[in-house]
Amino acid sequence: MALFAAASGLISLANAQTFGSSYTSTAPKDCQTVGKPEADGSTTQVCPGKSGLVVLISEGDLRETVSVGRNRETAAKEPAAEAWFGPFNSTGHTVEWRAVDGRPFAIIQRWLIADNNDLDKTGSPITKPMLAVTRLPPGPVCHVAYIDGQANRNPNELARQAADEFARDFKCGKDEVKVIGERGRAVELAKR
Repeated sequence: MALFAAASGLISLANAQTFGSSYTSTAPKDCQTVGKPEADGSTTQVCPGKSGLVVLISEGDLRETVSVGRNRETAAKEPAAEAWFGPFNSTGHTVEWRAVDGRPFAIIQRWLIADNNDLDKTGSPITKPMLAVTRLPPGPVCHVAYIDGQANRNPNELARQAADEFARDFKCGKDEVKVIGERGRAVELAKR
């Protein structure tokens, strides 16, 4: 009986998955600009990612989209490349890569979304922070979850938990993007 229990314990350890995070930069100095900026200031940048993936950031009309793929062309065809928010927005320059047993399955990135109903002293919109969880290949690349950065005390932990629990089985185009934790103004602005 003791031998069976010991063997069961070894099997459980063998089936245990190890989750972890690593980070890359999307700062302009770490990325390659594709072509010349358009007359309206639109730009496209390709940034190195993990495990042979690249991060594609497209900016136009003060709004960004972020996608991931094996190269610029595949990233541009993913649903995430069409996932934009109505208000002006930008992303932080750090991408957190969630991986299981060393294989990335999701990214987490901070977004700043302009709130036109909350202006500073100069009349400019004050940005609201939000974390977006995006699933990675195999399968389509799309947003899985949003976590409001002001309404939650632990947005990074909530984002990691959402990535670990939902990203791999999320069905792009069928499943609805989940709001994790407390709803706040950033999530309200992001949801169309």
